[in-house]
Amino acid sequence: MPELRKDPVIGRWVIIATERALRPSNFKTDKEDRLTDLSKCPFEPGNEASTPPEILAYRRADSRPNEPGWWVRVVPNKFPALKIEGTMDKRGEGMYDMMNGIGAHEIIIETPNHDEEMALMPEMQINEVLWAWRDRIVDLARDKRFKYVMVFKNKGAQAGASLQHPHSQIIALPIVPLSVQEELTGALQYYEYKDRCVFCDLIQQELSDRKRVVEDSERFIGVVPFAQRFPFETWILPKQHESDYARTTRNDSLELAGLLKRTLQRLRGVLDDPPFNLVLHMAPLNTEGLPHYHWHIEIMPRVTRTAGFEWGTGFYINPTIPEETAQFLREVQL
Repeated sequence: MPELRKDPVIGRWVIIATERALRPSNFKTDKEDRLTDLSKCPFEPGNEASTPPEILAYRRADSRPNEPGWWVRVVPNKFPALKIEGTMDKRGEGMYDMMNGIGAHEIIIETPNHDEEMALMPEMQINEVLWAWRDRIVDLARDKRFKYVMVFKNKGAQAGASLQHPHSQIIALPIVPLSVQEELTGALQYYEYKDRCVFCDLIQQELSDRKRVVEDSERFIGVVPFAQRFPFETWILPKQHESDYARTTRNDSLELAGLLKRTLQRLRGVLDDPPFNLVLHMAPLNTEGLPHYHWHIEIMPRVTRTAGFEWGTGFYINPTIPEETAQFLREVQL
C-alpha cells in the first residue's frame, strides 16, 4: 500500500509509492519508449488487453468495451502512485503524520494514433480529450475521500513521459496539494483586500496591455505570465469567472480545444517540438463556486533545468523576457 507522509516543517505531503518500483523505468537517464514496433505499445488499438479494463471510453456504438473502436479511452494506471481500495487510516508516528496512499491514478489515452500529438490533433479530438477530463473529474468527485483532482500531461522524456503515445493523467488525492493551497491562500488574501478575483484582474490587465497575450478568443485567453518562472511558460484561463473546471460546457470545451491547439502549435513552432508539462489547476472538489479562485491551465516547456539555486530558495531564474516570449509566440505562422 502506498503511503502519504507529511513534512512537519512546511506541511507538504509526499507520496511514498513503493509499488511503483515495479515500473520499468531507468533512474539514471531520461528515456522515452519510442517504439518502432507499434504492436508493443499498450495504448495502440488492438492492444487493449495490455492495459487494465477501461473506466471510460468514447467509442463507436457497434464496438465493445476493451476492444478497438474507441477514439478516447481512460484506464487505471498500471503502476499507480495511489490506490483506490482501502481506508485512509490517518495515524501518527511520534511527531510525524501519515496515512494510507488512497486515491485514484488514471491514464487518458488521447487518440488511437500513435504519433498524433495534441498540437497535431483536429480540434474535435482535443475537445473529446478535454471532455474526458471533465467526465472523470465529475465521477471522482463523488468519492468523498478525495479532496482534489490533478489533471496533467507529460510530453517527452525530459518532461517525465515514459511512453510516446499521446496521453494525459489524472490523480485524485485525499488532500489539497501545497502548491494549489498556496494559490488559494494568495487569491483569498487578494479578494479580501480588493473584493475582486486576482485572476479576473489579471485577465483584464493583460487584455488592456496586450504585451503578454498569446491567444485570445471569446471565452478564453492564453498569456505569458508577468512573473514567468520558465522560458515560454504559458497560461490559459477562461475569461468568465469560474473556479470549477467540471462546470465547463460543451461550447466552452470546443472553444478551449481550438485555443489550446493554437497555443501548442506556437510553442512547437518556436521551440521545435519541445517536451513540456501541462497541468490543470482548479478549486478543491465539492467546493461551491469560489469567488476568489479561477481554474487555469499551465503549460511549461522543459527547455531549461531546475538547479540548486531554485531548489534551495524557491526562486526561479528565467533567462527570457516574458514580453519578448509572447511576441515570439504571436509571430508564429499557423
